[in-house]
Amino acid sequence: MAFHTASFLGILHQNIIMIETIIEALQFDFMRHALLAGILVSIACGIIGTLVVVNRIVFISGGIAHAAYGGIGLGYFFAFNPVLGAIAFASVAALAMGWVERKTRQRADTIIGVMWAIGMAIGIILIDLTEGYKADLASYLFGSILAVPRQDLIIMLLLDLIICGMVVLFYKELLAISFDPVYAVTRNVPVDALYLMLVLAIAFTVVMVMRVVGLIMVIALLTIPATISGQWVQEMKQMMALASFLGISFTTMGLWLSYSLNLTSGATIILVAGAAYLFSTAIQPLRRQRGKIKPNDKTT
Repeated sequence: MAFHTASFLGILHQNIIMIETIIEALQFDFMRHALLAGILVSIACGIIGTLVVVNRIVFISGGIAHAAYGGIGLGYFFAFNPVLGAIAFASVAALAMGWVERKTRQRADTIIGVMWAIGMAIGIILIDLTEGYKADLASYLFGSILAVPRQDLIIMLLLDLIICGMVVLFYKELLAISFDPVYAVTRNVPVDALYLMLVLAIAFTVVMVMRVVGLIMVIALLTIPATISGQWVQEMKQMMALASFLGISFTTMGLWLSYSLNLTSGATIILVAGAAYLFSTAIQPLRRQRGKIKPNDKTT
């Protein structure tokens, strides 16, 4: 009894310390901006990441993420906000990759890989041609959630509203093309148009995540929460909600750890998410043995 009481008091003490640290950190504007950015990004990742996992289009999502670097180069070269350049470039690349994926089945992966490389190359060359010191360039590659400015938060909020609006308006159609595209075609659902809309939403999400964990780790935050949620729930709305909640939890915990231990925020967030994924995956066989769940190849 005494052992259990001591353990409870120890956990309670640790929680109090964590809360005090968070309250202390939130006194700074950059931490409040970072927390808000994490929430906005997590909502988008939860919704779009679920569609990415269910439709098994992680590769094309990675292609869009890396091609977005071309837009960053455009922003530096022509002296405007690189985030706006990334949105424009990622959108064009997403539509092109989506069209290739739908129309060129045999060599789609090769063509998408080439477009991925070309986008990165354009960004690198344009940045090389840009005069002056590029102070925040590394933040787009590796993320810098602690340096997200107010104007980027406004852009994130607008992108969140667009993404949520898309999914609310076309949820049934997206559900149909995700789980039974043949049935969707027979019901005269515009599958190609919806698919292009989906990859466009992926492009918007990628640009948001870029500011938090960087282009290099975009796919991790886009897919890990959705993959975990797919291991615990089956219905797509539930997956989206749980994935968004998990994303918010991962970014908040990662921020707290990075602040407390003086670590890189983006990498810490991904490690927290990765640890949660490994734990969730490890206990799935135990849950199946107890007969509580059935394997779901489509969502897990």
